Amino acid sequence: MRGARRAGLTLILAALFLPAKLEWAAQTESPQPAPTLPDAPQPQTTAHPAAPPPAPCQAKKTDAASAGTASAPAVSGAATSSPSVSSQPGAQSAPCPPLRSHINWYARFLDGPKVKPMTPSEKAWLAMRNVGDPFNALTIMFSSAIAVGSNAHSPYGPGMPGFARDVGVSYTEDLTGEFVGTFLIPSIVHQDPHYHRMPNATMKRRIAHAIYQVAWTQGDNGKGMVNYADLVGFAIDDEIANLYVPGRQTNMPASAERYGTGLALAPIDNFVTEFLPDVARRIHVRVVLIQRIINQVAKTDAPTTQ
Repeated sequence: MRGARRAGLTLILAALFLPAKLEWAAQTESPQPAPTLPDAPQPQTTAHPAAPPPAPCQAKKTDAASAGTASAPAVSGAATSSPSVSSQPGAQSAPCPPLRSHINWYARFLDGPKVKPMTPSEKAWLAMRNVGDPFNALTIMFSSAIAVGSNAHSPYGPGMPGFARDVGVSYTEDLTGEFVGTFLIPSIVHQDPHYHRMPNATMKRRIAHAIYQVAWTQGDNGKGMVNYADLVGFAIDDEIANLYVPGRQTNMPASAERYGTGLALAPIDNFVTEFLPDVARRIHVRVVLIQRIINQVAKTDAPTTQ
């Protein structure tokens, strides 16, 4: 009876729990994936070889480049630039850096600046700059040393005291000459204090120009005029120097002789200003002393074409 009763209980329990078990088994069993069609084939593209990098931009060389001058790097924003485009397909155009020609830093000393009409304050500044120029100081000290060394019985005296007095007097004369000849008279008569070179003229024309520039020069308006700075300034400088230069004769014949000598020697400075830049350009001078002379020429002089 117990076996039949246990079997009957088993059948009853199975009847009660079998549907729930089947439902749970159906939920936990992984569903089978639905059949799908194969993917469409992708279009085939012809692979191009990798484009080579664009060729480097060429540096522009001009005749203005001089020996020993390094090429300066290109700077963005310059007006002259040319894009470089690769010929390979798919390559992108890469703009070249702006071209910059080799700079001849020495050429700016050859012909001097383009001079505009100067105001009286600019003429005063030019006079002060000429007096304070280091090359001017070397010239004064060198000439004073020779004068005192060659004549120990000069009015300045021997040795270092005499040399110091000679340097002081020379500086005073130079200061007076620059004040009168570069600032005062050019400001009053509207004269251009520069010496204007003629680098493109013939040799005879340039020599004649350097000589008559002592008497005939250029005004602030660009027209020719009498060189009052030399013709009148030399006389004023000599009369002022009579007040402080020791051991000189102050009579009229002596003053006239010094005035004539000053006018006769004035073209020497013009010859140096006119031709020294040409000599430097031909031999490419790099000596500091000569470079200093050319620098002084560039500050005070400008070219003209007549």
